[in-house]
Amino acid sequence: MEPRAGVSKQDIREQIWDHMESQNLADFPRPVHHRIPNFKGASHAAEQLPRLQAFKTARTIKVNPDAPQKNARFFVLESNKTLLVPTPRLRTGLFNKITPPPGATKDILRKCATSQGVRNYSVPIGLDSRVLVDLVVVGSVAVSEKGWRIGKGEGYADLEYAMMVSMGAVSTETPVVTIVHDCQVVDIPEELLEEHDITVDYILTPTRVIATGCERPQPMGITWSKISREMMEKIPVLRSLRAREQQAGKDVTLQGEHQHLPEPGRQQAVPLSAGRRPPDTPGPEASSMAAACGSPPGEGAPLAADAYVGNLPRDARVSDLKRALRELGSVPLRLTWQGPRRRAFLRYPDSAAAQQAVSCLQGLRLGTDTLRVALARQQRDK
Repeated sequence: MEPRAGVSKQDIREQIWDHMESQNLADFPRPVHHRIPNFKGASHAAEQLPRLQAFKTARTIKVNPDAPQKNARFFVLESNKTLLVPTPRLRTGLFNKITPPPGATKDILRKCATSQGVRNYSVPIGLDSRVLVDLVVVGSVAVSEKGWRIGKGEGYADLEYAMMVSMGAVSTETPVVTIVHDCQVVDIPEELLEEHDITVDYILTPTRVIATGCERPQPMGITWSKISREMMEKIPVLRSLRAREQQAGKDVTLQGEHQHLPEPGRQQAVPLSAGRRPPDTPGPEASSMAAACGSPPGEGAPLAADAYVGNLPRDARVSDLKRALRELGSVPLRLTWQGPRRRAFLRYPDSAAAQQAVSCLQGLRLGTDTLRVALARQQRDK
């Protein structure tokens, strides 16, 4: 099956989805439209993965959470390697590390590899984990023998990879594998590729192993101009990464935003160099260092400000909240825990840092409870 001339990415997606449905090549969940297709023979195709040299030498492997990669996740666990699975739509962080119970049988490992198992047997991995990923497995709607890839159109696989680049988890040498049905291997015009699109090094199908030899460079990080405000609101970890890159002096202008250029005759601000940060956006590293050293604010420094966290679960522990704060890059100078009253107060260097933390922590959940987060003054007023 080859795409028509002059097609778009969406045309290719629709053509493959329609073909898989009409030829009954799809497995549950159906219909496959707007999904990474779960195809008949997906488990057999995944059996090719452990035979790759890149798999044999890898210690930590990231596999997407979609159904056709369930067997790939099982093989990672069975091989006693570290399995990382992105959180659904990245809303609660970037990765979950799957941790099977001690002495887990093959049946238990297979359960750990399911979507329910990912929820039941995982611990979150934060931005400060310094994890190194040796192999990346992604899902695809279409892929070419040259290594060009098309996802389902939401951009999460590309964004996950870009975020891994930004946190130093992958390098240009990290292999990328996709597992698809043979009908999903099609010609894709190179002009359809964009700078944020990831490419693949290996394609596994039920009948073939294709080494693409792709030499097109992978994305070098997050293309902030492709990120919308709506996406920023939905993905807290993305806000944390943006704050870090802004502190490092990078251009983090979002989609639809305009860079503020100096007006003629006005003095231009000195660009931020790596390691410097705007005075109104103190980073978590600075907060952590101040807390560790116990150093007081210097003369003339802005007054510290508190953020209120309420609706803590009755069985929550201070370590649960600390871990969540580290994952989101919102580590305070001091944390005042008031567990019996189901609340805590977070001390930040100034009101801007506290407000930034409040924005970042909106929608944060511990267990099944969504926390209430506000500036402490606003909470007292209420």
